[in-house]
Amino acid sequence: MAAGVGAAGVLRARALRPNILFILADDLGYGDLSCYGQKIMSTPNIDRMAADGLKFTQAYCGSTVCAPSRCCLMTGYHTGHARIRGNSRVDLQAGDVTVAEVLKGAGYRTGIFGKWGLGTAGNSGIPNRQGFDEWFGFLDQRHAHTQYPTALWENEDETFLDGNFGPVRKDYAHDIFTKHALDFIDKHKAGPWFLYLAYTIPHANNELTRQTGNGMEIPSLGKYADKKWPAPDKAFAATVEHLDASVGQLMAKLKDLGVEEDTLVIFCSDNGPHKEGGNDPEFFDSNGPLRGIKRALYDGGIRTPFLARWTGQIRKGQTSDAVIAFWDFLPTAAELAGTAAPKGLDGLSFVPVLRGQPMAKREYLYWEFHEAGFSQAVRLGNWKGVRRQNRNAPIELYDLTTDVGEQTEVAAKHPDVVKRVAEIFRTARTDSQEFPVREQAAGAAGAAKKK
Repeated sequence: MAAGVGAAGVLRARALRPNILFILADDLGYGDLSCYGQKIMSTPNIDRMAADGLKFTQAYCGSTVCAPSRCCLMTGYHTGHARIRGNSRVDLQAGDVTVAEVLKGAGYRTGIFGKWGLGTAGNSGIPNRQGFDEWFGFLDQRHAHTQYPTALWENEDETFLDGNFGPVRKDYAHDIFTKHALDFIDKHKAGPWFLYLAYTIPHANNELTRQTGNGMEIPSLGKYADKKWPAPDKAFAATVEHLDASVGQLMAKLKDLGVEEDTLVIFCSDNGPHKEGGNDPEFFDSNGPLRGIKRALYDGGIRTPFLARWTGQIRKGQTSDAVIAFWDFLPTAAELAGTAAPKGLDGLSFVPVLRGQPMAKREYLYWEFHEAGFSQAVRLGNWKGVRRQNRNAPIELYDLTTDVGEQTEVAAKHPDVVKRVAEIFRTARTDSQEFPVREQAAGAAGAAKKK
């Protein structure tokens, strides 16, 4: 400790400029973790994060599929303003400002390992041209379906994984990302650093499903090998527990290096649970009490487990019902780094919530989705408005105070609220050349209710 600097001064310094480790799971549901009610699988390391820190119960993803969700996370805009609003190959542009650029400008070392999904090779959207010093992983979300790729990107160069060219595939991408993350933390332990660990599990290999009926790729089924379950369900459970073990490795590394008190760790998922690769989200009750799964704008498709651990700064065992969303991360990170966020963002800092205080008030959260027509959703206080597949479709209204599962539609009883929701649907967005509004007759997509 420097001469003349007491313990309180050290804590203040850590509070101002912590390292930030953001761990993003892929297609993990609100109910897939033990600390959120999961009964079949166990996630002891992630549960320990909850016990040691803060568990959010009303945190939302950027979207109900991966690329737009990640765009919201990186840029601080919701899908009514974000450049990328669907799973198309659209690049972030040079003028777009990411959280990595903001933190790099504040003196942070920045790294990303895993899935990017916001740019194509050689163009403006790649991580190294969006503020990241170090990058290794999948550029394209479709390439990221496989856990045993033959090639991945390292900065701006493609690198081959020799172990995946033979009849027995050996190089499991997830484990490679974990190793890169551990090495990054070790190498930059002096800090400050920002590491975005964008994992690609428990997402399924959608293409493999068409060939085998089981698109869940995992090196070992472990304790689930002898379960009398369908093969995809055994593999899904083993995959979630493999993810949990990796989180345990990361937490152990922070402890071993003595930087737990210097590091804010966030864990969450990019969207709701999937029904791909033969996986059955009903078997695991992966959306918990919520309605809908991936590709729905009901809360099961967009609400995420969200944990924050910061030893010595966040009190242990806390639960918060603060309503936050992915586009809040950029202003949060900027405040923690002691720098300014870009003006005009949709996000608000949730640093006050980390400190046990209320965050600034806002009227609503907004989402739009461009698959199978044009759908919109809004969280307005405890009201949830949804309009599916067509701007002329009726607005559904749910009172989340008493109906977290969005089972009872109450629009007819609250015309004033519906009117405000309709106004938000009209004004909360700008048109996008890459994602024009395409109408479709309102149908049943994503409408499944909890049973």
